[in-house]
Amino acid sequence: MTTVLPRKTRHTIKAGLFAFALAGFAWGISGSTATAQVTAFKQAVAEAASDNTDVSAFYRANGYDAIWTGSDKASLKRRQALLQALLDAPAHGLPDQTSMVAKLTDALKSVQTTRDLGRVEAALSKAFVTYAEDLKTGMLVPSKIDDGMVRKKADLDAEALFTGLMAEQPTAYMRNLAPDSPQYRALMREKQRLERLVQTGGWGPTVPAGKKQPGQKGAGVIALRNRLIAMGYLERSASGSYDSALEQAVQAFQTAHGLAADGVAGDSTLKEINISPNARLKSVIIAMERERWLTPERGDRHVLVNLTDFSARIMDHGEITFQTRSVIGKNTHDRRTPEFSDVMDHMVINPSWYVPRSIVTKEYLPKLKANPNAVSHIHVTDNKGRTVSRGAIDFSKYTARSFPFSMRQPPSKTNALGLVKFMFPNKYNIYLHDSPQKHLYPREVRAYSHGCIRLAEPFEFAYALLAKQSEEPKAFFDRILKSGNETRVNLETHVPVHLIYRTAFVPNKGPVEFRRDVYGRDAKVWAALERAGVVLPGVQG
Repeated sequence: MTTVLPRKTRHTIKAGLFAFALAGFAWGISGSTATAQVTAFKQAVAEAASDNTDVSAFYRANGYDAIWTGSDKASLKRRQALLQALLDAPAHGLPDQTSMVAKLTDALKSVQTTRDLGRVEAALSKAFVTYAEDLKTGMLVPSKIDDGMVRKKADLDAEALFTGLMAEQPTAYMRNLAPDSPQYRALMREKQRLERLVQTGGWGPTVPAGKKQPGQKGAGVIALRNRLIAMGYLERSASGSYDSALEQAVQAFQTAHGLAADGVAGDSTLKEINISPNARLKSVIIAMERERWLTPERGDRHVLVNLTDFSARIMDHGEITFQTRSVIGKNTHDRRTPEFSDVMDHMVINPSWYVPRSIVTKEYLPKLKANPNAVSHIHVTDNKGRTVSRGAIDFSKYTARSFPFSMRQPPSKTNALGLVKFMFPNKYNIYLHDSPQKHLYPREVRAYSHGCIRLAEPFEFAYALLAKQSEEPKAFFDRILKSGNETRVNLETHVPVHLIYRTAFVPNKGPVEFRRDVYGRDAKVWAALERAGVVLPGVQG
């Protein structure tokens, strides 16, 4: 999307480019004067670039030669491509760079000496690196926003960045700095659509409170109908009743927003229907930033867990080949599931549950002090893993810090981990697993665990993983399961696992879908984006 600038700003930019083309005069002077000017230029570049490690390293490597400030056509094309890319930054949900462009063009227009030229050269490179980093790997540092957002962004390869700029057509190169993923491109299109919608009045009046269901009539039903028509879930109609067409439209909306698709517009459904286009636009811009954080090397086959969607998927070459519901960490500070990526290398069939230290001391030790036979299905073990008789322990004399024992639940159908767990070893002690608490999976919001991710269909998930290394994955799995023995099964091909948090995402087929900000993390991301200069269109939808 091209940003349309005021005439005065566009004139300033053009004037700066013209003046800059004339600034190549320094290189046309011969003899000792030219040598002195070249030296002055390089010194100015070195000084101006010294506060940016990447830019300084580039110029040291290229001998402080100009890449933007020459009078040749290649330099002109790079300048033009960079300035236009900066002007188009808001299309990517980045801050408006009009003032930066004006500052750079003013500097170009004001060049009087070769030292001036050197300073502008370095300024252009610094603007380029900042823009490229924001676009390729994101503006924000996740861990500085929320301690559960522990994802590490990819490091910017500045050397490759400059090499690509010098080797490729500049305009295309600038355009290709954005994440090369179908999801990012789809989010960008949705952003543009919502911006147009906001500017033309949004989805019209909100729907009044009060449950609405099939068979009803009245102003509230008409308001619901009109809102869904504006949103694209219902064909235009003059019907004033809650008929089957409206019921199906409500179901489609509910499915696209992670709600129970019962076709009844209750409180939770109406709350989502009445969310403004501006609020949805925020979710899309946040999702674009989050997409920039996620490594582009995701794996041809990978596991994708979207926490806000309470789902786990196996992705093969961009297509969903398996999907199941999940339960994530409870919305308390010590239980929220973190966001990160790692690699799954094995599963354990008939697992023991080695109770985390925090649960042992916070939950079980107080119970054991009150009753040594509490939680009797869990063994108390010493530092060598041997079961210790509870009768030999005076639990009352220990504190959370001094308690010297561990606890383990042996394999069983009632084990907290169920009958299989899937391991991608990480310092957060997070993994995917079965659970005996099957009653939680039909619920709309599924945030109940201590942090690990429970799967509604763990056996089928295992079969899908094992199908790559066994001709009869189900038979192989069931044979081990029936043995009752705790068994580690290595994955011959390791599978990347990405735990993400997206309140807006675009499926391979169908319109954009939205989810609730279950942990409040997106609200924090948006506040950080605003502090960084990201703004929405001024019209409220």
